[in-house]
Amino acid sequence: MTVSPQHAAIHRQLQAVGQGHLLAFAEQLSPGQQQAMLSQIASLDLDSLPALSEQYVLRKPEYRVPAALAPAIVHAPGGRIVGLPASSAQPATWDRAAAQRAGEAIIRAGKLAAFVVAGGQGSRLGFEGPKGCFLAGALSGKSLFQLFAENLLGAKDRFGVEVPWYIMTSPLNDAQTRQFFESQSFFGLSKSSVRFLQQGVSPSFDITTGKVLLASKGEVATNPDGHGGAVRALHTSGALQDMQARGIEHISYFQVDNPHARIVDPVFLGLHATPGAHSSGQMSSKVVPKVGPEEKVGVFVLADGRSGVLEYSDMPKALQEAREPDGALRFGAGNIAIHLLSRAFVQRLATDSSFALPWHRAEKKIPCIDPRTGEPISPSTNNGVKLEKFIFDALALCDKSLVLETDRVEEFAPIKNASGSDSPESCKQLQTQRAARWLAAQGVHVPTKPDGSPDCIIEVSPRTATSADELRSASVPRTIERGARVSL
Repeated sequence: MTVSPQHAAIHRQLQAVGQGHLLAFAEQLSPGQQQAMLSQIASLDLDSLPALSEQYVLRKPEYRVPAALAPAIVHAPGGRIVGLPASSAQPATWDRAAAQRAGEAIIRAGKLAAFVVAGGQGSRLGFEGPKGCFLAGALSGKSLFQLFAENLLGAKDRFGVEVPWYIMTSPLNDAQTRQFFESQSFFGLSKSSVRFLQQGVSPSFDITTGKVLLASKGEVATNPDGHGGAVRALHTSGALQDMQARGIEHISYFQVDNPHARIVDPVFLGLHATPGAHSSGQMSSKVVPKVGPEEKVGVFVLADGRSGVLEYSDMPKALQEAREPDGALRFGAGNIAIHLLSRAFVQRLATDSSFALPWHRAEKKIPCIDPRTGEPISPSTNNGVKLEKFIFDALALCDKSLVLETDRVEEFAPIKNASGSDSPESCKQLQTQRAARWLAAQGVHVPTKPDGSPDCIIEVSPRTATSADELRSASVPRTIERGARVSL
């Protein structure tokens, strides 16, 4: 067999990092398969493999809850700031109107971009295709992508500026996502305002040997590098450079499974971007109060004086159940994956090695092949380690990170499960509940069932409104009949 210069060079690199087995079956591949595998291997950061294997695979990092752990400082509704230590010299209130004015000025100046993490598939929902293509509108059956597009079209209507949209796909769904947008004529958005970029991947490791697994004789086993991989993807794709050329200074981050995410929120943006006692303008986050100790969401905390998110699985039961004198959960600021980040901060995260996000280890059952025989392995127990990064780890790198409490019904209606909580059905119920709340605030009669829930179905397009205040300028009925189906 004649070995190409590229093959020889990659083989030497693999041998140097202890991963020469990855080309063990190269002679059995067609020329096209060989080239595809060489290209895949070349795209990996080979020099990092020994350290990753040693630190995260052969060793199992132990998480220790920080000794100096306190609840996060939260900008709460009504202008209160909760969680400030008694010795703090910071003001204990915040000005909503001032924040809104500041945020609106930033939006009108064209300094905000939207960024959605959309690399997942809808398989858990019984839907084959990108999750963003899932039909989620309570009445209209609009896709998640369309609901987000209408959110941005509404912002253009209100502020007179087009907010560019960056969409992070995965190798699994990139082509389908692009095709879907083309087939829907980009939902009325200008094509130049939408940019796609692919999430990176990390090699999957054998849990015992630390060697990289082979998915097949011609493919390395890999896994998405986590939502923290957005930092690298934004940089390597050229998206950050594109933002800089457009004059973008702030990025509105959200995940594709939450149609209630308010992508363009002047109040949140104004709080985040206005330098002062509470924010350095690097990264800010929204939270909702946990429904109870058992809810499996990460919570915002202060760890050694720095903001961060403590995962549910890492929090001791005593801390999960701890309560304040008024009965509220002491650690109750639930993470809903809505953030604002400055472009300059993300650029530093991507390029400064001393400022990088850490890896996290997850033990998984990973189908692979035996590196000696090539026979397929379908593990019944955890045989591999996947590594991923979390975007919220950037909080610990901020000078001052701001946390804003919002209402669960208003901004958190995720679609994660096929049924039960956080399902398409619960999302549709929340869409109606939120719309009914907005209409009732204007004096509109909304019929209710004995349990107090709306006895109707209502869907408000995000282009019409993304808040009760925005709905005030829309034409609404004075009353809604029992069992009615209302679209606004």
